[in-house]
Amino acid sequence: MSQVAVVDYGMGNLRSVMNAMAELGASAELIVDPDAIDRFERLLLPGVGAFAQAIDTLRKSGMAAALERFRATGRPVLGICLGMQLMCDASEEDGDHGGLGWIPARVISFPRNQGRKIPHMGWNGLHLARTDPIFDGVEEASDVYFVHSYYVACEQPSDVLASTEYGVSFASVIGRDNIYGMQFHPEKSQSIGLRLLANFLRLPA
Repeated sequence: MSQVAVVDYGMGNLRSVMNAMAELGASAELIVDPDAIDRFERLLLPGVGAFAQAIDTLRKSGMAAALERFRATGRPVLGICLGMQLMCDASEEDGDHGGLGWIPARVISFPRNQGRKIPHMGWNGLHLARTDPIFDGVEEASDVYFVHSYYVACEQPSDVLASTEYGVSFASVIGRDNIYGMQFHPEKSQSIGLRLLANFLRLPA
C-alpha cells in the first residue's frame, strides 16, 4: 500500500506540497483518478482558489464520493487551506455552496471594516486549544504562513484544535476523528510546517 495520496483536482498548491513530502521522505503520489485513492494509507487534500469551483469539480469528477469513502475507513485525511474549507458544511464565498459536510462549520468572510488587509496574508501565530498528536513538538504561538480571505467558523468548539487572531479569532487547525484541516500552508511554513506534516504522516493509518 502506498503512503500518501495527494489529490490533484486542478486547484492545489501541488509542487510545494510534493516537495514537502519528498523532504520528509514520504512516498506520495498525485492522484486524479477517484478509484486510485483506496490503495493509500493517508490522504492530503490541498487547495488554492474558489470554493464553488472546487466543490463542483470534486463532485463532477466523482472525487467527492471517493473522498467520502476514504474518510469512512478511518484512515488519516488532511485538508490544507481551501482543502480544509471544503470539509465544512457550507461556504458563503460567492453565494451559498454546500461542502463535503465532514465538519459542522461554515466558511465565512473576514470583516471588511476593521482596517486589516484582506486577504489575510503572511505569518501569524497558532494558539493551541488542546493537546493532539498533530502538535507533537509544536510550541504555543508558533508562526505559520497564511493566504486566505475566508475562514472556518466551527459550530462545536471541540473541533477547533488551534486558533489564530486576525481581527477575529478563527479556527486555524481543525480536527475530528481521522480528519484534520490546516487553514495555513504547512508546506510554506518552514520548520514548523514540516513538523506538522511529519506528525500527520505518523498518525496511525
